[in-house]
Amino acid sequence: MKVAIIMGSISDMHVMQEAIDILNSFNISIEVDIVSAHRTPEKLVDFSKNAHERGISVIIAGAGGAAHLPGMVASMSPLPVIGVPVKSSNSIDGWDSVLSILQMPGGVPVATVALNGAKNAGILAAQIIGSHDSTVLNKIVAYKESLKEAVLKASKNLEI
Repeated sequence: MKVAIIMGSISDMHVMQEAIDILNSFNISIEVDIVSAHRTPEKLVDFSKNAHERGISVIIAGAGGAAHLPGMVASMSPLPVIGVPVKSSNSIDGWDSVLSILQMPGGVPVATVALNGAKNAGILAAQIIGSHDSTVLNKIVAYKESLKEAVLKASKNLEI
């Protein structure tokens, strides 16, 4: 199983790197590419219609500004799409990106994470894969346990 991580521009890479890093930590195969909804529409159509035939299981799509990439991919792909709104230099405090991804019409779902929330997108993609792959599921369980342990340790260190 493989996750595709796409972004509208290379300027989104600083955000999307967190999805790459977390998926690598779970040893999940990834492919990363730039697919612009507005500047490379033919590439967008080809990617969206054929990703499932190339062994992709989940798509993470990050975009800023008008952020049409996740929704356009979801409109053409049978795969689950996780949208990452990116606060870009041309963004209106990121709200334009959030709402463009979040407010999808009925029948074209896009799971949406927080502004610049690529790490959570990677974790969600891993959880989707883990629902059918016990090795990945066990890694998710261990990861969540490590989060709990980190909080308990911090709490204990606060004691006086």
